[in-house]
Amino acid sequence: MPSFSIFFALRKFRLPEAPWVERRMSSRPVPRRESPWGLPEGDTRQPQAHRCNDRVEDVIQACFEGNPFKTVPGPFKLFWRCMRSKPGEEPTEPFYYLQLDPPKREEAKLE
Repeated sequence: MPSFSIFFALRKFRLPEAPWVERRMSSRPVPRRESPWGLPEGDTRQPQAHRCNDRVEDVIQACFEGNPFKTVPGPFKLFWRCMRSKPGEEPTEPFYYLQLDPPKREEAKLE
């Protein structure tokens, strides 16, 4: 079983603010690779980031912010709640380590 000693070893290598931290939540385009077979004709679908992708990045960032036993549980709980929620019902609590605005729920428009 791998130990968590690697986290403590990496702790001294503080990374500067990552370039992906300034993004909006899950609205960025996902890079596509060229396929030797090309795209099927008429296929205009574009890949999209998962709705809980930013929560995962918050958990990963927490792994490098001091003692992971203290920094990871909070972001992981929000990630787990996001994964277990239905689309549109994701948690709206702010991120722990990412510099993003907290996600907002869009109210259903009644007409």
